[in-house]
Amino acid sequence: MSDQPSTPGPGVVYTETVVYSAPEAFLKDAPYQLAIVTLEDHTRLTVRVLGEKVAIGDRLSFVEFRDAIPYYRKAA
Repeated sequence: MSDQPSTPGPGVVYTETVVYSAPEAFLKDAPYQLAIVTLEDHTRLTVRVLGEKVAIGDRLSFVEFRDAIPYYRKAA
């Protein structure tokens, strides 16, 4: 059995926020954007956003996992 989570598919931004005051483990990353994404199977997943800022309703594509955290970016 693998420790790596299964690869999630694309999704749509349900809600988003920008973190300016990050927990100690993520201080070097601040500010960064988090989003809750609704996946095609209607489940929701909290993700980190790479690249340009996203808004509610934007389509996102999965990029990679970093320390089991899913990273997404705006779909082309």
